[in-house]
Formats: sequence, C-alpha cells, structure tokens
Amino acid sequence: MTPNPEVTPITEELAQHYHRVLELLGEDPTREGLLKTPMRVAKAMQVLTRGYDEDAHAVLLGALFKEDYNHMVIVKDIDFFSLCEHHMLPFYGKVHVAYIPNGYITGLSKIARVVDIFSHRLQVQERMTMQIRQCIDETLHPLGVMVVVEAKHMCMQMRGVEKQNSITTTSEFSGAFNQAKTRQEFMNLISH
Repeated sequence: MTPNPEVTPITEELAQHYHRVLELLGEDPTREGLLKTPMRVAKAMQVLTRGYDEDAHAVLLGALFKEDYNHMVIVKDIDFFSLCEHHMLPFYGKVHVAYIPNGYITGLSKIARVVDIFSHRLQVQERMTMQIRQCIDETLHPLGVMVVVEAKHMCMQMRGVEKQNSITTTSEFSGAFNQAKTRQEFMNLISH
C-alpha cells in the first residue's frame, strides 16, 4: 500500500510551485479539473521520492539471522518504479537480486524493500543498480552479490527517440559473482 503523506509546509510549498507550473504551461489552475491538481502532484512527488527518508541498511539489519547456508539466494522479478533524474519521468521494470550468504541471511522481503528505497528517489538506472548491490554487500558481508535491472524508460518512450519497446539492462556484481560460471548460473536461473 502506498502511503498518503500528510499535508506539511513542504507539501504546501510544492503545491504552490506546481500551481505556477500550470500557469507557465498556459493552463488555468482555477478551472474545475485542475483545482486540486497542484496538491495532488505535490503529494504524489512526496510518495515517489520517499526513499530519501529511509535507511536501506537498517531494513536489512532489522531481519538479520545467523544461518549456515552458503548457496545462492535469489529474489527475482521485483517490480519497481522510479523517476529519471534527467527528465523526472518514470522508468520501471524488474530487479533480480542474488547473494551468497556468509553466516547470515536476511528476510526475503527486505531485499524487495531495499529495491523500493533506492527506486523511490530521483535516479539513473546504473546508479540504482550499484546502490542495491553496495547496500547488500556492506550490510550482510556475503560471499558475493549480483543485481540485474531490466527497465523501460518513459523519457525514451514519450519524448526524444520515442522507442516504445526498448529495454535497458544493467548489472552489478561482487565477490563470488566475479567468476563467470557463478554469474552464468544466476542468469540461467532468472531467465524467463
């Protein structure tokens, strides 16, 4: 469930700016259909960027368990939505994460929460991929981590080159995933 932020002074100020944006675009912010739009957009932007206020390391540490399991743990097909920092348009897709525990595991839902935290910021796909991998590496100290992100970018679909079916794939890996055989095993397990 997506939180509905309370109206704060920051929300009010954002709404004032969106009111002005509507005017600059040639719209009449006082017409019926747009009366509540500045506040709706302000609240939406606070939800879409809520990741700045969350600590991904703390999320992982909140469900850390000692376990002598040292094989690949994969959480795949984690849906995400983010905003491109260049145009503030959405990009969205799937994240696949694998790690090889080194004495500790974390709750599986916590991997998805880490994805949510980093995706709910103004982002570029490459940095988001790296941040997810780094967070898991730094918090769990596993034998290796690999992250693959597949995304469609509205900034490529709605404007610019207007290519509807292009998918961008990024990957980051460390530790045991530096071995081609281990990377290939992961890629085989996440292939559709």
